[in-house]
Amino acid sequence: MTLKIAIAQTNFLVGNINANIDNIVNAAVHARDALGADMIVFPELTITGYPAEDLLLRADFIAAANNALYQLADRITDIALVVGFPEQDGDKLYNSAAVLNQGAIIACYRKQALPNYGVFDEQRYFDAGQQACVFEFNGSFIGLTICEDVWQGGIIDASKQAGADILLTLNASPFNLGKSHQREAIICKQVKAAQIPLVYVNQIGGQDELIFDGASFVTDAQGGIVFRAVEFQAQISVVEFNNNHPLKSSCAPLYSGIVGVYNALVLGIKDYVRKNGFQGAILGLSGGIDSALVLALAVDALGADKVEAVLMPSRYTQTMSIDDALLEADALGVKHHTIPIGPAVDAFTGMLAGLFAGSARDTTEENIQARCRGVILMALSNKQGKLLLTTGNKSEMSVGYATLYGDMAGGFAPIKDVPKLLVYQLSRYRNSLSPVIPERVLTRPPSAELAPDQIDEDSLPPYDVLDPILERYVELDQSAEQIIAAGFRQEDVARAVSLVDRNEYKRRQSPPGIRITSRAFGRDRRYPITSGYKGI
Repeated sequence: MTLKIAIAQTNFLVGNINANIDNIVNAAVHARDALGADMIVFPELTITGYPAEDLLLRADFIAAANNALYQLADRITDIALVVGFPEQDGDKLYNSAAVLNQGAIIACYRKQALPNYGVFDEQRYFDAGQQACVFEFNGSFIGLTICEDVWQGGIIDASKQAGADILLTLNASPFNLGKSHQREAIICKQVKAAQIPLVYVNQIGGQDELIFDGASFVTDAQGGIVFRAVEFQAQISVVEFNNNHPLKSSCAPLYSGIVGVYNALVLGIKDYVRKNGFQGAILGLSGGIDSALVLALAVDALGADKVEAVLMPSRYTQTMSIDDALLEADALGVKHHTIPIGPAVDAFTGMLAGLFAGSARDTTEENIQARCRGVILMALSNKQGKLLLTTGNKSEMSVGYATLYGDMAGGFAPIKDVPKLLVYQLSRYRNSLSPVIPERVLTRPPSAELAPDQIDEDSLPPYDVLDPILERYVELDQSAEQIIAAGFRQEDVARAVSLVDRNEYKRRQSPPGIRITSRAFGRDRRYPITSGYKGI
């Protein structure tokens, strides 16, 4: 007895039900006609895309999704489909998976474990299912689960006890550093304990700040990987089962940490631009490490012909910064322009001279320079229909080392969740593929160049000190006392913690950015702006 199951590691657009249905149909036809599959399994909430957030609170949206399921059942024959959808039952809504075969819905499962931590808000929208679902197909008894269910052994065990020979799980499991290895390790342990083969189908693509890396896989009953799809790529594959045992197939490697992060960032930029209908991307190129990395990421995501760079030197911009920026633009083959900001800065300072009379120069004048650049870039973005990419990293966002309506102005922040030290690692990795970032950019002290001879360490601890403190405080929720006890200087901890605490208002106004750590600003970490809490 053989059974060919197709794994649809596919990329869907949240909210576009008609396009998603077409995507499902095309994948199913390909799996049936080209791959000879008997069944095709899609990711979690296939029909609506994931996460649909408060679209799930709209009655018209839910009705359209449920109607689409029945339309889909009529459109495809001679291959069974397993698809995710939001199932309306009276006044309750379930995160469900339906099995469609020969024009009928032959089984439906309701997700039992609803995650409500980190980036997940499923208890806001869904009621929890209460029982296992096992259906018969071509002589095999197949159980259904959805994402979080398989992280809990009890739900897998219940499917096995209900008679399942094979377990299918539909997933929308977002990427963060180390997640793909963690995902496999936990699920393989659960599978081995239950002694049941499992087909794990994960979606691919960028959805706002979330990245879904795919890395779908199949295990045998002993928890051994017998198939793995390519990470970060859409792919439809078939795994054959013989008497309910999966046959060994191709196993693509999982990417290492740096390579995985780089691919996640590229995919995030590509999908944000594509799914939101922009004509390309534009960014300010300063000659510093952050903008150099973002330029390389944008070109790798969109192609050089879709990316534009703007150099905006001021009186404080060093010649080597201009030279390095030009080298980066030329190495990547992008169109670039040079627009000095001196006339705009002079105009604004002249307009304000009377009101500023008698006041000492401070960060106000520095911020005017950054805001002049923001106006220029936003004007070009508006005129050309290109997405403005900001270039601030997580270290800067954490401590507020950025200017509202200046270098924070833009539509998308690709490295918003990338600490400064990781920026350097990613840049060196990109240069190992082809040298596009000058070595001097990687070795010179970083600077905003908004004042004479300015470097970041004038205002911040060195990044090799700052980044570990920020990781402990922001991502691990350690107290200042715990961080100091770990060996960090009290003055460095106090400085970093106080900056994080008082800059929530800036972060709340920053563009969305790609999540690559386990605790990003935004969906993961939601702190009040107005707060009397002090971390130190």
